[in-house]
This record gives sequence, C-alpha cells and structure tokens, in this order.
Amino acid sequence: MSVVTDLLRRPLGHFTERTLAGLALVLGTGVGFGLLLALVRVKWTPLYDVDHGVAAWLNDLVSPYGPLVTVLNALTDLGGRAVLIWLISVAVVGLLIRRQGRLAVFLIVTGVGALILDPALKTLVDRLRPEVEVPIGTYAGQSFPSGHALGSFVAYGALLLVFLPAMSPRWRKPAIGLVATIVVLIGLTRIALGVHFVSDVLGAWLLGAAWLGIAAYAFRLWRLERGRPVPALTEGLEPEAAHDVAPAPDEAHLLPHPRAAVFELIVGWVMVLGALYGFGMFVSYYAGGTFFATLDTDVPRWFAEHRAPAHDDLSWWWSKFGDTHAILLISLVFCPLVLAVWRRWRPVLFVALTMFGELTLFLASAAAVDRPRPPVVNLDGPMPTSSFPSGHIAATLCVWVAIAIITFPRTDRWWRWVFVVLAVIMPVGVAVSRMYRGMHHPTDFMGAIILCALWVGLLYWVVRPNEDLREGNRPAIESEDVHTLDDELAKAGRVD
Repeated sequence: MSVVTDLLRRPLGHFTERTLAGLALVLGTGVGFGLLLALVRVKWTPLYDVDHGVAAWLNDLVSPYGPLVTVLNALTDLGGRAVLIWLISVAVVGLLIRRQGRLAVFLIVTGVGALILDPALKTLVDRLRPEVEVPIGTYAGQSFPSGHALGSFVAYGALLLVFLPAMSPRWRKPAIGLVATIVVLIGLTRIALGVHFVSDVLGAWLLGAAWLGIAAYAFRLWRLERGRPVPALTEGLEPEAAHDVAPAPDEAHLLPHPRAAVFELIVGWVMVLGALYGFGMFVSYYAGGTFFATLDTDVPRWFAEHRAPAHDDLSWWWSKFGDTHAILLISLVFCPLVLAVWRRWRPVLFVALTMFGELTLFLASAAAVDRPRPPVVNLDGPMPTSSFPSGHIAATLCVWVAIAIITFPRTDRWWRWVFVVLAVIMPVGVAVSRMYRGMHHPTDFMGAIILCALWVGLLYWVVRPNEDLREGNRPAIESEDVHTLDDELAKAGRVD
C-alpha cells in the first residue's frame, strides 16, 4: 500500500512544484479582483476620481475625430459577444470533428463561465456607465466589469491554450504576444469610447485571468489523475493533440506558383470587370428597342401590378438571404467546417477569393455603369448603389456555387446534391424577390450570372480548389457501403 501511495505522491508533488507559481498567480488575480470589487462597491474616492477623470479626458481627446471612433468601434467588436460566440462555436465543432472532445469541453466550460460571471457581477455591483460630454459609444446594462474585456480575455486565452501545440516553438511567443495585444486593445477601446471606466476593464482582466487559470488548472489536474504528463502551459493544454488541432497539417503548399497566380487573378479580374462594364452599359443605355429593353420594362411592371401584403413579406425575407450579413454568416460557417473535415486551406482560399472578388467587382461595375433602378415604386427605399449588377443575386450565386464546387466531388453520398439544388434555388429565389420589390431589372440578374460564371470559373482554373483529390482519385467522404464490415471480412479472407 505504501508503494502505491508513493507512486501517487510523486506525480502530484511534481505537478504541485511545477504549477505552484501558476496557482499563486491565479489566487493573486482572484484576490486582486475581490479587492477592486470592494473598492468599487464602497466608491473609494481616489479610484472614483481616476475613473471619472480618465473618462472625461479620453472623451475630449477622441470624440472630435470620426475616423478614430470608427476604428475604435471596429476593434471593440472583436470582443463583442457575437464574434466570441462564433469563434468558440467554430472551434468546438472543429474539435469535435477531429475527435478532441476534452478540448471542446474545456472551451465550452470556460466560455459559459464567462457568460455567467459577466451579467451576475454586473447585477451585483449595479454600477452606472460613465457620463461623458459627447457620447460616442453604444452600450446597455451596468458597467462593472466590462463584458468585452472579460469575454475577450477568456475566449482568446482559451483558444490560445487549445491551439498552441499546433504552432512551431518559434511562433508560440509571437502568438501569445498577438493575443495579449488584441485583449489589451479591446479593453482600451472600451475606455476610449466612454462606455467603461478604467476599473471596469482592470476588474474584467483580473476576473478573466482568475477564471481562465482555474479552468486550465482543473484540466491539468484531470490529466494528472489519468496518468498523463502535465506540460508547461507554454506548450498548450494537450501537446500530443498537435496534429489534430492543426488546421491543415498535411497540406504541403497552398498554391504551387503563388506569384503567377496573383498576376493571373489580377488580369482576370480586370477582364471580368470589362465584360460587366460592356454588358451593363449596353443594357442600361443602348439597348432601346431590343428584347432586353422590353424585358427590363415589362417584368418590373408586371411584378409591381401583382403585389400583395403576403408576397411583400415573403419577398423581404427571401431577399435577406442575399444580403451581406447572410452571405458572411454562410461563409463563416462553411469555411471552418471545410477546414475541420478536409484539413485543406485551398478550398477556404477559393471561397474567400470568390466572395472578395464578387464584392469588388460588384462595387466597381456598379459605380462605372451607374444604372438607375426600375421605374416602379420600390419597396426597400433609396439604395446607395446602382441597379447593375445585383449585389444580392451575385453574392448568393457566388457563395452557393463555390460551396457546390467544393462539396460535390468530395463525397459520393446523396446529400452532395443538396448543395447543387441550393446553388440553383437560392439565387433564383433572391432574384425573384429583388425584381418583385422593384430593386432590379432582369438584365441586372443576367449581369450577376456573368459575374459569377466568369469570376468563379477563373478562380477554379487558377486556385484548383479540389486539387488534393487527385492524389487518391476518389471522394474524400465515401458512402457507408464502401467500407462495410462484410467488405473488410472478405478482404481479410482473400489475404488469408
């Protein structure tokens, strides 16, 4: 019995010695947060003066400069709940796909803990937001602690601990520095925008460090109980999972000739813009008396004459499937899933370039052609861009065609046809809704088709998103009947 006790004490003692400083740091941040919380609650005069003085000084410094406020708002959004929940959710799904359930649970627990601590402590302290002379930031609820600062510390810190093993040793310190910089900038923007006091951000950082440290310490204890070695935190939570948490561990190179590809895409982009400009100018100003002119006149008028309240609501919702937020959401969900399942950056690059090219081509051609909207009452009010080509339709076409191109050859299961159907139904639905609402001519729809066909075709030729499939010459996800137990048994019998 004494031998067993000694064997248990040795790793525990070793673990305690290695993590004593870390544990002391966790306890120290907890004590620091408790002290700061008490000072905020009793409204300690020196702290009160510093908080309000800094808030007033920064408001006078920042509020006159609109571009600076825009930059601060963009930076502060990196700590917003929507961004952090997306990051954690994508990472959790990816880890589950890679069969790293323990790391996924760690992210869930740390993230949920931050979501619980933030509103609970805000309600407990019930501190009012800063009152500045020129309000430049939007906010709701109480002030202490800062939810953006707390959430960013916990979320980015937890992601760093999980994915640190996937980085080479020389990149780990820069990664830690980058995460620290992001967290600090988010906290500073909350103060600069006048939505939090200095003590709100400091309290959030102390609380975030304590909570993240507790979660990491518990994870390391769990490893110890199962007889696994406990590495230094600079190596991440699970160094042995480095291959599984790496985004694309088996991809040798992204593109074989990247410099040539860049020039090909630049030249191609110009050619596509030329085609769009030529067609757009023709149908907008020189197609009088042709079939195109009749189509652009009769179709919007027919839709306007057949409007009904129910159709108005349906067209509004369907039109939303093609707006910027919906397309961005689809891309931000699909790309991480592709990375998790197929472990290749090239399909992700294909989708990213598809959407970037679509956006830039749409904006450039719309500004060059400057076509007015159809001569009917439109249901969406004034729009900042011209009618040709339709951005909603082009974006919907590009994203769903790109998704179908990537998924179809990578599996022979029935659900690959779902993406082909969506690549047809979604753009047609958005096109009908946009024309029904009086926002586009039929030839605007044609312009979107030209944009998608030329740009996506060019990208397919240059990027070759499915090049990795040529190695095995078969789908990456095969039907369930390919590797059934009977097949394996029959194969084993032939070998015998």
